[in-house]
Amino acid sequence: MSGLAVYEQCLTRRGFLKGLGAGLVITVLPLQAKGQERRRGRERGETLRIAARIHVGKDGVITVMTGKVEGGQGARAELTQAAAEELRLPVGPVHLIMGDTDLVPDDGITAGSRTTPSTVPAVRQGAAAARDLLIALAARQWGADPGTVQVREGKVIHAATKRELTYADLASNEELAKSLQQAVPANVALTPVQEWKTLGASVPRPNGRDLVTGAHRYPSDMARPDSPYGELYGKALRPPSYGARLTSLDTAGAKAMKGVVVVQDGAFVGVAAPTMLAAEQAVAALAKSATWEPSPHPSSAEVFDYLRQRARGGVPKNPLADELAGAAKALRQTYHVAYVQHAPLEPRSALAEWKDGKSKRLDAKTRIELTVWTATQSPFGCKAELARSLGLAPDAVRVIVPDFGSGFGGRHTPDAGIEAARLAKAAGKPVMVRWTRQEEFTWAYFRPAAVIDIEAGLNAQGTLTSWFHVNVNSGGAAVDTPYRTGKAKSQFVPSDSPLRQGSYRALAATANNFARESFMDELAVAAGRDPLEFRLAHLDNPRLAAVLEVAAARFDWAARRKRKEPGVGVGLACGTEKGSYVAACAEIAVQQGEIVVRRVCEVFECGAILNPSNLMAQVQGCIIMGLGPALREEMQFEKGVILNPSFSRYPVPRFRDVPELDIHLLNRPDLPSAGGGETPIIAIAPTIANAVFHATGQRIRQMPIRLPKA
Repeated sequence: MSGLAVYEQCLTRRGFLKGLGAGLVITVLPLQAKGQERRRGRERGETLRIAARIHVGKDGVITVMTGKVEGGQGARAELTQAAAEELRLPVGPVHLIMGDTDLVPDDGITAGSRTTPSTVPAVRQGAAAARDLLIALAARQWGADPGTVQVREGKVIHAATKRELTYADLASNEELAKSLQQAVPANVALTPVQEWKTLGASVPRPNGRDLVTGAHRYPSDMARPDSPYGELYGKALRPPSYGARLTSLDTAGAKAMKGVVVVQDGAFVGVAAPTMLAAEQAVAALAKSATWEPSPHPSSAEVFDYLRQRARGGVPKNPLADELAGAAKALRQTYHVAYVQHAPLEPRSALAEWKDGKSKRLDAKTRIELTVWTATQSPFGCKAELARSLGLAPDAVRVIVPDFGSGFGGRHTPDAGIEAARLAKAAGKPVMVRWTRQEEFTWAYFRPAAVIDIEAGLNAQGTLTSWFHVNVNSGGAAVDTPYRTGKAKSQFVPSDSPLRQGSYRALAATANNFARESFMDELAVAAGRDPLEFRLAHLDNPRLAAVLEVAAARFDWAARRKRKEPGVGVGLACGTEKGSYVAACAEIAVQQGEIVVRRVCEVFECGAILNPSNLMAQVQGCIIMGLGPALREEMQFEKGVILNPSFSRYPVPRFRDVPELDIHLLNRPDLPSAGGGETPIIAIAPTIANAVFHATGQRIRQMPIRLPKA
């Protein structure tokens, strides 16, 4: 059975494809919902009402609906836990529907580590409000005081009279349905951390068995075998280089191929064909007949000068020049960070189908014209962009996001979805578009390159007196220093990027933290102080100081730093971003001119931990992923052509690259939970760079970190 068939069978079983008739619908709109969808909801009076978040079925199954998506980060488990905790249920009866714009509320984009601090509380509030209504209803039926009624294991219980009702028993009660139209109480009581039974536990991913057995269908596995129109495969004609303009094209050869549909719409040229091979052959025929006018384009060797020269408004001068001039010691350095690819497990793909059909939303009157199954971190943003690009009303587009094979910030745009939709409309049949790995490496957007200038002064006692930090091009995330520096100025200056660029795990915090933490080591040397001691002397933030001290203690920093072994060095770094805190220590060895990371000790703190095993996996993933851009990953290009668009030429970390890992999760149940999928990556590169200096005496001020060839 296809993935779509399984999905629709599930919805039918739960009652969703029959107008949600088999039970009770409970919804709370997310507190952080943004944009047009939220504005329309507010106009309908839905913004603060309990209205489509949770479905309580007569079979006892709880279905939770969220606009967040699952790309491997563990949101499915975490959000399941959130609802189960407040409804006093184990996770087993809770079923999660994610990222279907026709069924779920708009929870905003799945990015910025916002699921934990924003959507988890929204789900908990909705579930807690539903729990309180279930208690109130049962108490009225029994003539009991609600304070004497409890909920446990999906049952409402009055211990004094030994009466009980299951949630399923109450699911079709009309009185409850009316009550659900009220606003979610601002003071709805959430379960205190010390009473958590489901949250705070290492709950495995609910669909883990399907993932490891191959039963799960990813977006690239989607199919419409039941479509009366059949299904075609799509390919787009790509330029030979960035900025190249199509000047002529002969489509006759491709159109003559059996079953091939050719679409030429402005700059977009593509084909739909009965098989993927036929689509590839048709595009090859188009490419052979096409002529292009190339556009000037810098090489990767020239890109940092290019970015500096094209900084919008120019690269600013240090406004603290007088303080710097008066310092006992002044340091100035520049750091470079290369473009890198997200390198997701699953390249972009989309299945598009144009077909009239009633919307499944209870209040919808618009007929759905276009449905797109794709991997995106922004289902509602993708829906809006599809509607805009294709001239449709937003409510005429439905986007469905199956759990997909990783994103890392690279799934914000609906590229493959727009291509599939254009081809499907012209062909009159569903069309599947699957990007190749080469297309993913070439035409998807990149993590931005950066040029970072830092200047700082020290007084005679080795204390910072001024700080100036400028990031050119990559962004403002974590651009402000967490250290006490005297007068300080930090800023981001955009530039004209020669490559398409966008979000990446932790955004520009990776670049800014690399530069800042490398520079802090240089300042420590200038001050004649140990790097750990120098940092702690300038830290007023107790949470950042805590992770740094714990990491140093676990790593045995003082003893390892004094140990002398040729070609071996240790380094440390720390940082904060998105409300969480990280510190890392590393031991590296230089072997035959190559940097080998032997050991990494990392301590991470993000408030109260919701799922320890999932958080541990996130930190492990960040460290391993961070090794790639730190040591090897960078996009190479010349004359507008990507030179390394494959894993054989773009070396992401392999199993042999994984060092010994000592990871400590510092739980803070006294603090709100923050997201953990990004910040753990920002300490890896500077930790390695500082260890390289300790081992070799050479400062490497660029990512990837490479030793000069002898």
